[in-house]
Amino acid sequence: MSAVNTLTAQPLLSRRNHWINWVATHAEMKPDQAAFRFRGEVTTWRQLRDRSAAMAGALARRGVGQGDRVLLLTLNRTEFFEAVLAINAVGALAVPVNFRLTPPEVAYIARDCGARAVFTEPALLPLVQAVRGEESELELVVNMGADTAGDALGYEELVAESQPFTPIDLPEDLPALILYTSGTTGRPKGAVLSHGNMSAQALTCIRAMHYNGDDVGFLASPVFHVAALGSVAPMLMLGATTVIHPLKAFDPSEMLDAWEGEHVTTVFLVPVQWQAICADPTVQQRDLALRVISWGAAPASDTLLRAMAETFPDAKNVAVFGQTEMSPITCVLDGDDAIRKLGSVGKPIPTIQTRVVDDDMNDVAPGQVGEIVYRGPTMMAEYWRNPQATADAFYGGWFHSGDLVRVDDEGFVYVVDRKKDMIISGGENIYCAEIENVLFAHPRIREAAVIGRPDPKWTEVPVAVVALEAGQDLTLAELVDWLGDRLARYKHPKDLVVVEALPRNASGKVVKGELRESAPASARAAG
Repeated sequence: MSAVNTLTAQPLLSRRNHWINWVATHAEMKPDQAAFRFRGEVTTWRQLRDRSAAMAGALARRGVGQGDRVLLLTLNRTEFFEAVLAINAVGALAVPVNFRLTPPEVAYIARDCGARAVFTEPALLPLVQAVRGEESELELVVNMGADTAGDALGYEELVAESQPFTPIDLPEDLPALILYTSGTTGRPKGAVLSHGNMSAQALTCIRAMHYNGDDVGFLASPVFHVAALGSVAPMLMLGATTVIHPLKAFDPSEMLDAWEGEHVTTVFLVPVQWQAICADPTVQQRDLALRVISWGAAPASDTLLRAMAETFPDAKNVAVFGQTEMSPITCVLDGDDAIRKLGSVGKPIPTIQTRVVDDDMNDVAPGQVGEIVYRGPTMMAEYWRNPQATADAFYGGWFHSGDLVRVDDEGFVYVVDRKKDMIISGGENIYCAEIENVLFAHPRIREAAVIGRPDPKWTEVPVAVVALEAGQDLTLAELVDWLGDRLARYKHPKDLVVVEALPRNASGKVVKGELRESAPASARAAG
């Protein structure tokens, strides 16, 4: 009996709302339509169902079952999503891992989650073997895109076993994923996300972006990041096609070629990528089908927003904001409000509850700064095997985001800083994000970040770290003069560091830990 017939024969299973059932439904209703396209290869809905079910059976026969954790250490490819479905189908948890991490860092994650199996690919097999040398308990290695190599099993060989697999009941509150936070400071923590979390995320995207089943999504984010899984979830729910873009150095012209050739209708990129796309000399001559363009992970200047509107006048422009622990979207800003509410991350999505509170969980007045906290169906269950971090995160019965925000009289949220990044200078609270938003408007500045450094008089003062537009130069005196009445004087950076580019993690966020280590030594004092 095939996996889908087994599923439809069991009413309880068929009622479950998760991506395994979504795929089974589309495999029946539109079997030959494309679920994924990657490097010219098409995977239909029927193939996606059958291949993931075959892999699930192979895993089950090798002892992988309910509650087990399986790492995924791969580049962007269709097999990643087949593997996630297979892992979940046996009741195990998929744990995507950043392939840019060092062996000790990956080994820490493997030990922390207690993984016993890993999916990888030839280019990353040496990394996996190095991880196993770090006393990892990984027993089963599956190598995508290759035959058996050493003790690693070939992915296609396992799929080809094609033995019957009987799916198990997967309640919506069953954990599906462990996604480790980016770890810009300290050790990463594993956010446990359920099937229900991802269903709620899919509905959030469908509502915010107005997605439909005829859309062609474009996946440019690394598959190990929540942005990738969060953007593919609505496509799986709707039965829409996802085009997977190979991971490589960002090339706007090459990306435009892909959008044009694949008739892509929806795209998410970070602002620095949209800036390069809008500046591409061929963009206006392209025959593009873009219907929704979205951005997030960093602020966008009014200059960029206007450039996006001029370049893609017929596309809906949507900004999204959130974090891994919330699956991830919590706030949405429509393009119609983007210029009018410059600097805002939008309004909270209607399916979650929010409050803005002080350290004692008292609500702050509108316009005042406090931490935004959440409740709702996209909220993670816990941090994996970290009860103290979980208790701290859910203090007072709400999830604490760590984001300091203010809310205006129309309900728009403005992030002023990460709580841990706030600078206290001479008794005054200085919010790095507030300074950064002003710096983004400087015509010579391409990227900007603000950090604090110790100061004998003021305890701590702000330092601006910037990447400039090509061929430009900027001195601290010029910057301070330009800031003028744009920013209170006590908030003016006391040092200026010019770099080629800011260090960013996979989500596009600046890694301030690296800046704090490197910037003070090269900072130019204000004098």
